Amino acid sequence: MQHFDILIVGAGHAGAQCAIALRQYGHAGSIAILGDEAELPYERPPLSKEYLAGDKAFERLLIRQPAFWAERNVAMLLGRRVVSVDPAGKTVTDLGGVAVGYGSLVWATGGSPRRLSCAGYDLAGVHAIRTRADVDKLAAELPEAKQVAVIGGGYIGLEAAAVLRKLGKPVVLIEALDRVLARVAGPVLSGFFEDEHRRQGVDLRTGALVEALEGDARVSGVRLQGGETIATDLVVVGIGILPEVASLLDAGATGGNGVAVDRQCRTSLPDVFAAGDCALHVNRWAQDALVRLESVQNANDQASVIAKTLTGQEARYEAAPWFWSNQYDLRLQTIGLSAGHDASVVRGDPATRSFSVVYLKQGRVIALDCVNMTRDYVQGKRLVTEGLSPDPIVLADTAVALKEL
Repeated sequence: MQHFDILIVGAGHAGAQCAIALRQYGHAGSIAILGDEAELPYERPPLSKEYLAGDKAFERLLIRQPAFWAERNVAMLLGRRVVSVDPAGKTVTDLGGVAVGYGSLVWATGGSPRRLSCAGYDLAGVHAIRTRADVDKLAAELPEAKQVAVIGGGYIGLEAAAVLRKLGKPVVLIEALDRVLARVAGPVLSGFFEDEHRRQGVDLRTGALVEALEGDARVSGVRLQGGETIATDLVVVGIGILPEVASLLDAGATGGNGVAVDRQCRTSLPDVFAAGDCALHVNRWAQDALVRLESVQNANDQASVIAKTLTGQEARYEAAPWFWSNQYDLRLQTIGLSAGHDASVVRGDPATRSFSVVYLKQGRVIALDCVNMTRDYVQGKRLVTEGLSPDPIVLADTAVALKEL
């Protein structure tokens, strides 16, 4: 049986960053990354943007080139899916029944796309966007597609809709809630992106519930509650992810919607850590609530905390969350978490397609959404990290730089 001092399960951003940081911080023992895809670690955000559009080759998505991993003696155990963990014996077992031993285990498995629960969810022509294989399969069917339906008005759905319109496809976007981005942004930003997508030709439906996907072998329509059926021959589903933590929970780890970790990203199992989309953690930017953050920043920062901890350094995960999204020629940059805000201030005019929304709670700045407004994003970070309370009237004045506040 193979045995590694540190075994990282998951070859995404968190897994790759943990291995990179371990070597940077001086770990001299053996390291392996075990991933269920056959690919070396690669960037995920471009999948719904540049890679789907055909603007970026897969090789440019690799987090590091093959030689990097070889030079740093990081073993790659690819195309293998872990199905069980034995914390007492310190082993994991893959789908083929092969066990791998570890001294410390880092769980960085991310999540799998949430599937529709209605009839027809498994018809041909229904796609998710989570892996290279997902996008390759979608791209292969696009040339023949006459009408595309995108289900879900979050980042993935909106980014996919923007790319599909760029490729000239008729797109209907269906969102169950009363506005897009409802879980992550305020009404001003939601309304702006709704208007923009409609201006770009997207038939955008909010408050629309999918009752079933219709078709024989292949999808031919999306039936909504109320009876309307939208004809389509290709569907992209972007309704969130399910964290891949079943094996850890079965082994006795604390968790539910993710695996619970402390400030050092330790799980409740001995010598088992977790990072990234699957890690359920207390976050100071969410008023110390338990959250999962699905972002590259969270994955990288938690992985670095684990690497420091495993190399004997003091570390705590307290990084301010940040996110980004590219749609058409718009770049949205977010710092902080706006959930729970009780007031918001708009800087600039959304009609100019360059503005920011500042979110406050009890007078303190907790987050910013910046559209084509990089200066506000860069300068506004300190308002969030220090919980400052500027005058809202001054805050709204674009003639006053945020750094002056």
